[in-house]
Amino acid sequence: MKYVDEYRDQRAARTLADAIRRTVTRPWTLMEVCGGQTHGIVKFGIDTLLPDGVRLVHGPGCPVCVTPVELIDKAVALAQRPEAILCTFGDMMRVPGSAHDLLSVKAQGGDVRMVYSPLDAVTIARKNPDRSVVFFAVGFETTAPANALAVRQAARDNLGNFSILSAHVLVPPAMRAILSAEDCAVNGFLAAGHVCTVMGYREYEPIAQEFRTPIVVTGFEPVDILQGILLCVRQLEQGRATVANQYRRSVTREGNAAAQALIHEIFQASPRKWRGLGEIPDSGLALRPEYAAFDAEQRFGLAHLAAEESTRCISGDILRGLKRPNECPAFAVDCDPEHPLGAPMVSSEGACAAYYRYRRDEQPSAQVKG
Repeated sequence: MKYVDEYRDQRAARTLADAIRRTVTRPWTLMEVCGGQTHGIVKFGIDTLLPDGVRLVHGPGCPVCVTPVELIDKAVALAQRPEAILCTFGDMMRVPGSAHDLLSVKAQGGDVRMVYSPLDAVTIARKNPDRSVVFFAVGFETTAPANALAVRQAARDNLGNFSILSAHVLVPPAMRAILSAEDCAVNGFLAAGHVCTVMGYREYEPIAQEFRTPIVVTGFEPVDILQGILLCVRQLEQGRATVANQYRRSVTREGNAAAQALIHEIFQASPRKWRGLGEIPDSGLALRPEYAAFDAEQRFGLAHLAAEESTRCISGDILRGLKRPNECPAFAVDCDPEHPLGAPMVSSEGACAAYYRYRRDEQPSAQVKG
């Protein structure tokens, strides 16, 4: 635990919190775009260490949470086909669609399998040549290289029974969409360290310059997050807006060139619908034309399926940082991990799941500052 404990050191955390308090002279609102950071903030009470002038809001940092209902419905439709095997990560099993989730389809006899890697799905396709195996490819840039590798491997092995349902989303276009919104109150961002480990942070530099908004690439532990906040508010107080890298032990400006090359070999940017944000241009990853044979949406004719989000679930407002989970009337009443209304309550990186686990009994005013 040596290399974790040093980033959870209470003395270091309080020193950073004191430095933030001395730095801040006016109110600032910061948004983290990382579910791991959201859980760290809520679990360790990082926001309670901050001065009243610094308000943290939770952005669309959970790829499961931003997957729209219509994509869940498409996965459900695939899982209900008798010839299909639908493979997915565990987080997706309980995400509600319009009428069903994947776990209920499995209970009704659908062949839905939880896997730990997209390459597991390739292996399943190889072992079941008479079945159509679909991997539900959900994630930010972090998981894109592994999914690209699975498609490339399937192509090289001539696995005509393998395909993916791509739900990949890209972080920079979402940040642009948030900053472009009329109701945006975000002054600075904490960017996800794992995404930037793969992609670097060059793509964030034009955003910081265009919107005059500092962006700090930040890790996930308490000391990481507090240092990221300090770097961000220092820029705000000084009137600067650049990209800073707090997570230097893992992130470089250029990122992982090999992983990026693999992503670009298999995928290309495409429009993508986000829960709560609507369709954002060039914010998703779709298979390139030369790999279209592995596109489950095209193969099974699912493009026509559409669905509306639940009117009882305010996850859209939560993902845009406009409300906190416990400001939802259904929170811990009609919506809990056993009976979720939306993905943020069941995803391991969801903001609602974090509040349910660590702050279920607190009133909204206990967390809202500034």
